[in-house]
Amino acid sequence: MLDFFLADKDKAATPIWLVRAEELEGWCSAHAGAGAAWVETNGFKGEAGKVLLLPDASGAVSGVLLGTGDGSDPLITGALASALPPGEYRLAGGFDGEPTLAALGYALGTYRFTRYSGKPRDWPRLVLPQGVDGEEVGRLARAVFLARDLINTPASDMSPADLAEAARRVAEAHGAAIDTIVGDELLAQNYPMVHAVGRAAAVEPRLIDIRWGREDAPRVTLVGKGVCFDTGGLDLKPSSAMGLMKKDMGGAAATLALAQLLMEAGLDIRLRLLIPAVENSVSGNAFRPGDVLQSRKGLTVEIGNTDAEGRLILADALTEADSESPDLLIDMATLTGAARVALGPDLPPFYTHDDNFARDLAGVAEATADPLWRMPLWKPYDNWLDSKIADVSHISDGPFAGSVTAALFLARFVEKARVHAHFDIYGWVPKPRPGRPVGGEAQAIRALFQLIRRRYG
Repeated sequence: MLDFFLADKDKAATPIWLVRAEELEGWCSAHAGAGAAWVETNGFKGEAGKVLLLPDASGAVSGVLLGTGDGSDPLITGALASALPPGEYRLAGGFDGEPTLAALGYALGTYRFTRYSGKPRDWPRLVLPQGVDGEEVGRLARAVFLARDLINTPASDMSPADLAEAARRVAEAHGAAIDTIVGDELLAQNYPMVHAVGRAAAVEPRLIDIRWGREDAPRVTLVGKGVCFDTGGLDLKPSSAMGLMKKDMGGAAATLALAQLLMEAGLDIRLRLLIPAVENSVSGNAFRPGDVLQSRKGLTVEIGNTDAEGRLILADALTEADSESPDLLIDMATLTGAARVALGPDLPPFYTHDDNFARDLAGVAEATADPLWRMPLWKPYDNWLDSKIADVSHISDGPFAGSVTAALFLARFVEKARVHAHFDIYGWVPKPRPGRPVGGEAQAIRALFQLIRRRYG
């Protein structure tokens, strides 16, 4: 359990009332006197994320109001951690949501990226709401923090080698086996597209492979895009588009965090995690527009744009993942700008042929406040990937449905998995919200964790 939680449900602690804007008048009526007058004096309206400290006669904090606006954000408690003075607190009233999400929201609000500046601080302590498993909240928060830290770290300290080291630490902490294929050995072991994308960088490309759990348990395999920095290659990005490209390994960060969650929870699964880790750089040996690459699957792939490199390294990793016929195969990638145009930064699309999986995932996504939206693997667009000189082009030659055609391309490399789902995440928060500061974000992993636990745990 995280050390800023208190497990003693009967402990005396300063009360926190969660108040919707429309319910503020009723709270004031019930707490007539100094408390209600203080609310009016401070112009507190119950706005989402606004915190008001209520003083007693001596000036000490006697209570806290947290505005929840229209009540639509179950993680709104993320606003509390940085707003409260040291002390011990409890959620006292007005809370009608999922208690685990309230505790998780508070935990997520304690996140700070302090690798280069700032110091860790002692956070105010919150009594866990009735029925909340503190160990569960701790696992979830640690996984989110891991992904955020990895994504927030600049490429100077998060090269493919650094990402492999981060994966090694997670694997060793949970007794998992880890293997890494580096540099030209990728060609010897038939991962030609991983090698082609990463060969121009100063730090060699690699494939990270983690295995954990009983051999004969249900097979859950994760694949995460690990482009540690993306210049766009020879199809060079403009500086305005390159500034955030340290986050292009967000898929790798998310899958590594999800793997940590699954191992910490001790699920009886055979877990495998594959992360192709590269930097898409420019040099004399960089792969070019118009090149035809061999793939691990045997398909030849025509390159239409070197800035669409993520699907190439995923294709080789998916081919290997699929070879074991996993019960569930999940890939996650910060793959297309088209997904952001369609759904914005906060609502990642996912693609799957399995209607039952999609329905179940939609349910847990809502229940965990980890939003996702199913998009179609629209078969009529598949011929947009036709090539005149190779088996397939890795992008279409038009401006439409970029996220859909990327998903269709990846689907060509999966045949044996019982269920396959592709997640086109953003991995970044551009505008702060309670518990979700600007920076790296672990999208989809909490929903996926709950679904995997229900299906195989």
